[in-house]
Amino acid sequence: MPAPATDRRRAAVLGSPIAHSLSPVLHRAAYAELGLANWTYDRFDVDEAALPAFVEGLGPEWAGLSLTMPLKRAVIPLLDSVSETAASVDAVNTVVLTEDGRRTGDNTDIPGIVAALREHGIEKTETAAVLGAGATASSALAALSRICTGEVAVYVRSAARADEMRGWAQRLDVDVRIADWADAEEALRAPLVVATTPAGATDALAAAVPERPTTLFDVLYDPWPTALAARWSAYGGAVVSGLDLLLHQAVLQVEQMTGRSPAPLAAMRTAGEGALADR
Repeated sequence: MPAPATDRRRAAVLGSPIAHSLSPVLHRAAYAELGLANWTYDRFDVDEAALPAFVEGLGPEWAGLSLTMPLKRAVIPLLDSVSETAASVDAVNTVVLTEDGRRTGDNTDIPGIVAALREHGIEKTETAAVLGAGATASSALAALSRICTGEVAVYVRSAARADEMRGWAQRLDVDVRIADWADAEEALRAPLVVATTPAGATDALAAAVPERPTTLFDVLYDPWPTALAARWSAYGGAVVSGLDLLLHQAVLQVEQMTGRSPAPLAAMRTAGEGALADR
């Protein structure tokens, strides 16, 4: 049921560290556009040890939580149910709190990746390459399982990471080829390149961008553009940013928490871009 505009409701993003999060900007912009004047959205620095007590202390006014690292897996034992999407990668980034006290977990990162690519005209790809093998890479693989019809090459730095990605590939039923990070320049020739690495990790690859690049999805958004994204754009390639992902996953969170659909993507984008410009 859609949330009444007059009810006082709360939501927040949890993580550690959390001060950098743009989620409050995006969700508050959505509430304003939807006329939910009595809804608030905050941020709380919560680590894994403090999470159980925080969740148990939530009152009936709470509508939902957004979760970032390191809480996406730690929250699962505290929930009453988890969606198939979240279970597929053992990661919950969205908790909806129902009136009867139930806590339901979902992962909006995966459909958020798909939606961000679709907005840029990418609905299917024959092959793809993923740079990195961290937590975001597993969500990227899950998203690619929905749109990639062929092989996904994943470029990793260690044997341990390689084993992890093989495990995710088998679980998600994705045709994955593991490649060494030393050969990461090869990834840039794929029709879709998804960079899931921390800031600075792909800077050295910028000089290897081909003359006619295709599509780069770089999950970072601050600082932006990354060296790789800047060179990619300069050569005429299409670039999907981490802000695109953040927006589309937040749209789905707003819809789930408030019961209002569609969430105001344009207003949220304007707010997010303004906040980044002020940093």
